[in-house]
Amino acid sequence: MAESNCSGCSTASGCENKDQDQKLRSCLGRIKNKLVVLSGKGGVGKSSVATNLAVDLALNGNKVGLLDVDVHGPSVPRLLNLSGSKPEVMDQSLVPISWNANLSVMSLGFMLPNRDDSVIWRGPIKMSLIRQFLEDVAWNDLDYLVVDCPPGTGDEPISVLQLLGQEARALIVTTPQVLAIDDVRRSVNFCRHTGNPVLGIVENMSTMICPQCQAHIEVFTSGGGQKLAEETGVPFLGRIPLDPEVVRAGDEGAVFVTRLQDSPAVQAVHAITENVVNAFAKPAEAPGQTGAEAKEGGPGMSNGSFRIAIPVADGKLCNHFGHCQQFALVDVSDKSVTGVEYLTPPPHEPGVLPKWIAEQRADVVLAGGMGAKAQNLFQDKGIAVITGAPQGTPEELARAYVNETLVTGQNVCDH
Repeated sequence: MAESNCSGCSTASGCENKDQDQKLRSCLGRIKNKLVVLSGKGGVGKSSVATNLAVDLALNGNKVGLLDVDVHGPSVPRLLNLSGSKPEVMDQSLVPISWNANLSVMSLGFMLPNRDDSVIWRGPIKMSLIRQFLEDVAWNDLDYLVVDCPPGTGDEPISVLQLLGQEARALIVTTPQVLAIDDVRRSVNFCRHTGNPVLGIVENMSTMICPQCQAHIEVFTSGGGQKLAEETGVPFLGRIPLDPEVVRAGDEGAVFVTRLQDSPAVQAVHAITENVVNAFAKPAEAPGQTGAEAKEGGPGMSNGSFRIAIPVADGKLCNHFGHCQQFALVDVSDKSVTGVEYLTPPPHEPGVLPKWIAEQRADVVLAGGMGAKAQNLFQDKGIAVITGAPQGTPEELARAYVNETLVTGQNVCDH
């Protein structure tokens, strides 16, 4: 009878969304600490750090979940020697794969018919998958959920942080060379825009220790991660030296933190794990501003204030950001809209709008549709992009965004 009554109701989809949100909140409510492992640069050993950290936490007696949301290159199954495992369905929930009694693992890699298959998905499908991994997996009660994200500040990290909420904290992995540090700095700014505290920075492959003489060889130099932490005002959690055994362990699916306990790399992971546990025991702090930003009075998530740019036409969101009549610049403080300014954008030309919106000191763009190249241009300016936003007034969309009730759909374009 209830289904019959709902079938013709214009608000049925709203009820469904509320039920989904309640289910998500219920699942997340059973997880004490949420840690998202990020990096603005590929090849820094982020998945290795996330996996070994999760294992070390589990070996210390904690109940841990490890979620691999790298859709295009899931590597956690291989790192844990779980390739070929398939999750079962029980009571309408996916049962995560057990590595041991304390560590449960979920990855898209468990579901691909062939591990060589390529996954060609757009943002909304990734968002749907990540939501399913959070609310439809039987994680049960966890002390820690560690989420391994792909590099960059694209769909997966945005989706994870949006779904987990601002209580999730970020651990950012880098290697020490300048080229990596420049990209990883964007991850710190990304967390500032989303309002998620940065738990700290880990410098991986810091030095190589000679297996014969134990001398420290600076293959990529060292100290870049610590310097970045100092510049951005976030904690430095430690550095992990480059060790050939780490590579061999990863290839063999034998987690290196369980081998050669006297290895400096293993000891470094133990120290970082201890720092993570101690950091979660303290109240979360939003990522701080750099000295330059503080002098300029730039809007940062550290004080709960930021600015959202929304393309509008006739007072509501315009699906194509590049051909809108105006941009609404919505100022938000402590999750309340404090002001809205309407400005006419410059003529639409490639690369013009990201620069102009950055000049207006916007931190986030809410759009109905936007191409990948344009999204990258915004992200290079340190501006987060949310696509698939529904039509509504700027005030409605901004309130939904800051209260984590914004429901996004497909990346659409009406031009």
